[in-house]
Amino acid sequence: MANTQHRWILHIDMDAYFASIEQRDHPAYRDKPVIIGGLSGRGVVSTASYEARVYGVRSAMPMTEARRRCPEGIFLMPNMDKYAYVSDQIRHIFEDFSPLVEPLSMDEAFLDVTGMEYLYPDATDIARQIKAKIKNEINLTASAGVATNKFLAKLASDLQKPNGLVTIHPGEEISLLAPMPVHKLWGVGHATANLLKKLQIETINDFRHADIKLLEHHLGIGAIDLYNLAWGRDSRPVIPDREAKSIGNENTFERDLRSLDEIKGVLIALSEKLGWRLRKVGLWGRTITLKIRFSSFRTVTRSITLPSAISLDEKIYQTACEMLQKIPLHEGVRLLGITVSKLGHGSGQLSLFDESKESNERQEKITAVMDKLKDKFGERIITRGRVK
Repeated sequence: MANTQHRWILHIDMDAYFASIEQRDHPAYRDKPVIIGGLSGRGVVSTASYEARVYGVRSAMPMTEARRRCPEGIFLMPNMDKYAYVSDQIRHIFEDFSPLVEPLSMDEAFLDVTGMEYLYPDATDIARQIKAKIKNEINLTASAGVATNKFLAKLASDLQKPNGLVTIHPGEEISLLAPMPVHKLWGVGHATANLLKKLQIETINDFRHADIKLLEHHLGIGAIDLYNLAWGRDSRPVIPDREAKSIGNENTFERDLRSLDEIKGVLIALSEKLGWRLRKVGLWGRTITLKIRFSSFRTVTRSITLPSAISLDEKIYQTACEMLQKIPLHEGVRLLGITVSKLGHGSGQLSLFDESKESNERQEKITAVMDKLKDKFGERIITRGRVK
């Protein structure tokens, strides 16, 4: 399985995410039907625990219908701040295993681990370790799919929920997909499935063998994409942060930060993580944005656009500190974030901060050595000391 001619993509999907967090945090809710969503008459279900799903309660169902089906359920409003905090924790775990993480929502993401599998027995073991780390550190379960492309990985993660782990090896996709209903194809919703049923196309195997001209007539240009998916083909890359316009990291803290030293300590860690992620995908950025959320939930953002693009940790940190100096710190800090935007392939960082060319070249050489160690042994194998 370590054959590097294939891409290896993971899809990690948290199990009944909102409801599982509430069950984790409230022992009285465990093993009970927990239903999260809008509690008004027009509200809908956001998440239902697996105990609630036994009663037929599903996401997007009107809350009135959920109450009818499961009158003994525990109905709760969502706590989005808490769910976002846990999502940050999960994201940090993902980034310990790959710099190429594409979040789809709070509770699911793609990871490209191509080339990483030589550090582990195989790509499946990477998924297994991610699941174990989420369980050990956050006490939640996730389901994982491992495959050579995004479509198959996402499909695999749903096959053995909850707490599942399914790998689709090269060559297995044809027979695996064949008997599945056509709505399993990414992009085939209820209306399209009904249309295809009228054409006597009900399984993925039916779709494969349908007349392509007929499919194009009814489905338009999307027919070719669906045809490729039906044969297990999907060339879409994993794109960090979904948009290539920016790459960022932020931390929400259980305890507010009060001292400047604590804040700067977090900023250097964020800068180091950002620099590594930028360099892994061959990008540099010109605009650095600092985000601070205070204990009162007041949020301040500041940005600086530099004359030349950067990707070195020190440059990101120094720019963040320059902005920090201009923000009064009169209350505790509950969130810090740094984002790099105006991205491009190409560097001009030798001209920054009036430093000598030799100093910048030395920093780049040190950074290159650190990156090699991180690539081989994991992101946390080495970190920088405080940059003053």
